[in-house]
Amino acid sequence: MSGPVRPMATGDRAPLLEAAAALAEGMVVALPTDTVYGLAADPTQPDAVQRLFALKGRPAEVPLPVLVAGPDQVAQIAGPLEVAAASLAKRFWPGPLTLVVPRRPGFTADLGGPPAARSTVGVRWPDHEVARALCELLGPLAVTSANLHGQPPATTASGVAAAFTGRDQPALILDGGTCDGVPSTVVECRGPASRCLREGALAWDVVHPR
Repeated sequence: MSGPVRPMATGDRAPLLEAAAALAEGMVVALPTDTVYGLAADPTQPDAVQRLFALKGRPAEVPLPVLVAGPDQVAQIAGPLEVAAASLAKRFWPGPLTLVVPRRPGFTADLGGPPAARSTVGVRWPDHEVARALCELLGPLAVTSANLHGQPPATTASGVAAAFTGRDQPALILDGGTCDGVPSTVVECRGPASRCLREGALAWDVVHPR
């Protein structure tokens, strides 16, 4: 593979460092996750977020979730998790569960979505070393599946490149092999209450048993 694809050889951190540098410069990078390939941008850079929306063709009213690498980064964007969110995080993180929770007051990044969504953030701690390593290098990342809006998510690095053939490409595509999982389950949590916004890799009756 050629162009923006960077194979991830065991022990080779050069592609990670190159990706982190591109993200710091406001570029969009494709990365493997524990579900499917994602497109990532630095959420603190408005131009980078807009570049991500434009590359994917994602409607502005659909907010972007954020990937993190552990509890400290959760606290950066969401503060202490409330009862329901804390319980689900303890059970399912790291893993394919996105929690939509109230933002920490100081986290004001524009991630899209209607005005009502600006007080919350979707956050996930992925169970994938590449995704976590990038977050550790740069901080929390705004990430969405690597595909044009409305199309199936890409499950390989070559699939990411093919999805954007004839269009702008991500600055880099980190090749972590096949990622053919199901997109994450999305759950909104407020205090002790939770509701399923999207059933995905985790069945709702597993997340919220009767």
